[in-house]
Amino acid sequence: MKKTILFLGWILLSAPLHAQQFVLSGSVLDTKNHPLSGVSVYIDGTTLHSHTDSAGRFHFSGLTERNYQLLAVKPGFRNSKLSVNVNGHVHIRMIMSPLKEQLEEVVVKDRRLEIRKQEESLNVETINRDFIHRNLGGSLMESLKRLPGIKTIGIGSGQSKPLIRGLGFNRVVVIDKGVKHEGQQWGADHGLELDQFAAGEVELIKGAASFIYGSDAIAGVIDVKSTSVPAAHSLGGSVDLTGKSKNNLYGGSINLYGRNERWFFDSRFTGLNYGDYKVPASTLYIYDYAVKLHNNQLRNTAGKENGIHFSSGYLGNRFRSVFYMSNTYSKSGFFANARGLEPRRVDETLHDKSDRDIQLPGQKVRHLKLINKSSLNLGSSKLEAELGYQHNSREEYSHYIGHGYMPPAYPDTMQIPQHLERRYDKHVYSLNLRTQFQAGAHTITVGGNGEYQDNEIGGWGFLAPSFNQIMTGVFVYDKLRLNEKLLLHGALRYDHGSLHIFPYADWFPSGSPGEKLVRAEDMKRSINSLVWSGGLNYNAESGFNMKVNVGRSFRMAIAKELAANGVNYDYFSYEKGNAGLSPEKSYQVDLSTGWTNDKWTVQLSPFFNYFPNYIYLNPTSEFDHANGAGNQIFRYAQSRVRRYGGEVQLKYKVSRTLAAEMLGEYLHSKQLSGDKKGYTLPFSPPPSILFNLTYSPDINDCLRDTYFSIDYRLTAEQNNIVPPERKTPGYKVMNVQAGTRIHLYHRPVIVSLQVQNLFNTRYLVHTSFYRLIGLPEAGRNFVLSVRAPFGKKTQN
Repeated sequence: MKKTILFLGWILLSAPLHAQQFVLSGSVLDTKNHPLSGVSVYIDGTTLHSHTDSAGRFHFSGLTERNYQLLAVKPGFRNSKLSVNVNGHVHIRMIMSPLKEQLEEVVVKDRRLEIRKQEESLNVETINRDFIHRNLGGSLMESLKRLPGIKTIGIGSGQSKPLIRGLGFNRVVVIDKGVKHEGQQWGADHGLELDQFAAGEVELIKGAASFIYGSDAIAGVIDVKSTSVPAAHSLGGSVDLTGKSKNNLYGGSINLYGRNERWFFDSRFTGLNYGDYKVPASTLYIYDYAVKLHNNQLRNTAGKENGIHFSSGYLGNRFRSVFYMSNTYSKSGFFANARGLEPRRVDETLHDKSDRDIQLPGQKVRHLKLINKSSLNLGSSKLEAELGYQHNSREEYSHYIGHGYMPPAYPDTMQIPQHLERRYDKHVYSLNLRTQFQAGAHTITVGGNGEYQDNEIGGWGFLAPSFNQIMTGVFVYDKLRLNEKLLLHGALRYDHGSLHIFPYADWFPSGSPGEKLVRAEDMKRSINSLVWSGGLNYNAESGFNMKVNVGRSFRMAIAKELAANGVNYDYFSYEKGNAGLSPEKSYQVDLSTGWTNDKWTVQLSPFFNYFPNYIYLNPTSEFDHANGAGNQIFRYAQSRVRRYGGEVQLKYKVSRTLAAEMLGEYLHSKQLSGDKKGYTLPFSPPPSILFNLTYSPDINDCLRDTYFSIDYRLTAEQNNIVPPERKTPGYKVMNVQAGTRIHLYHRPVIVSLQVQNLFNTRYLVHTSFYRLIGLPEAGRNFVLSVRAPFGKKTQN
């Protein structure tokens, strides 16, 4: 422990190693000597960059004695270059001339994402809106699963949950517009209530990130950014239309925006409607019971989704404040033959009359989100804050089937609707504060987070109890630049959490007259956790880069793990919590090394992960006949777990119009103690490799950014399982994509077409929710997407 503290102190407090380091400061002015704010100033040949404040000032610290080439970039102005000899503290002036010609459309490309990747100690991948549009899936997570290390737990209808390096649920933090997204993420059949049409950039962080994001960020973070604010003096929008053949989906999204100099608004309306999901199978065997599929469709998997989004705010030179509002709603059915106590009691005639109706069992999900995001630029420092409120309501509906001591017929005196099996109603209040400032060669970020959750339950069924939860944390994060090539990172974070689980008793007597079974006791838990992270980045001028990060993360046990006590109708199991569970800890080492030149891009990202007390749901040899209709009992337990693996990315530019790519991933996990010692972990994805070939020809001025692309994925068999999982055979799948940007009346119309599973291959995905019943993935699926922007930029 003493050595660890000394190591962290060295990272956070150490001074530059070189004997002489200097400061280069300056100001950027226009030709009338007016200061220019928001100018990007780069030092050529390095990763160093700065942005001018409202007075046009910038500065660089920690420079060694040598000659530097500066480049100043700002839209609407000609780039300015200046050679500066630094042999002491230097102050300069740079002049930028406005462009004489006004273009109808100016596209500015900078090195922001490249620099972010070079300076971040964690494994970061940033996805833009074009990638989402090109790979549009049934949900935002489905659109991202092409990336190595990213997988999903799908439930057939398009709902899915993210997995990062084989870990998901409450081990992955999802950030939306700066605020942690909170729904019912503990369930495999609970999708994320996010509209992929409303997403801007998506930043994927693979690896332990608790030092910034707190509890649950053990596997990584999916940070969904807002779309860019509209340009000044503009009014316009866009129309997105999409269709899919696998479930006859149709729908789209309409965007309207406007802005004067300082104030803006941005709105979006999304609507989707889809039918029963098609698979390349006519018969399924659900626990040895043969189920015939009508027209190869999973009966009762139709649904609809709606979303309303609105943002507005003030954009000043120093102060910015933006309010976001979103309200998403979805209604969908569950595969009728694979849910409940008795899946054989299904009225198949009723379900097969229409492939678009939504019968029982099903769910309704609503998610309201209000966020304020503000920042204040003080020149040498910056203050940022996010304030959020969320209301998540999830209702599950099914036929009432009495079991155990439950009445055989639903009582007429019950105030709970007869088909409302379960209801989860969560209110979440969030606050994030942080400031960033320079101290010589140090860039220091200090911040804190606070979150309060209130989750109530309802319905006639019980699985997890109501609870209140409070989480608070403070952190300090230091980046120390030793020279143009080497960065050191160090972070410390302290968290305090408290959880209050409320008691629950059955609404019907059990055994003796008048006695009701108490399924959850009144319980209070609190935790205190100290996490840390340290690492370095090396970026050579030759194109070689390397980063390493060592960290400790944690996760507070959730209410379901501590106090579950009921039937999970999706798994035909009886789940029981464990009040003695301790907070989950994780230690991880991440290494990323790469090399880039004009032709090649190579990236290798291995990792090692150790859990001294991993929480998992352990199937036992017991069966609950008194309350669970004879279902097998699963109990939450903890064990030591070792995990390692990595991702590889190779890109080769064959010619100006032809590029090849290979994306591979591997994961190995093993339980080192407990009842399942020697086994792996649930939902562990098998090794996989994807080959891509993309042709981007120059056709004419009317058809721009045209591409033709082929993905060929090879996935190995997964024989390393943990009961009651089943082995999953390997498979080969080919997808093709094509798209272009059609310019009509000086407006681009973006068209993309995907053919997923081109050869209609029947295969199983090991991370699929329904793979336990042998349900294959979708067959050949055509996805057509069209985006048409409209509007104009007005005069000042």
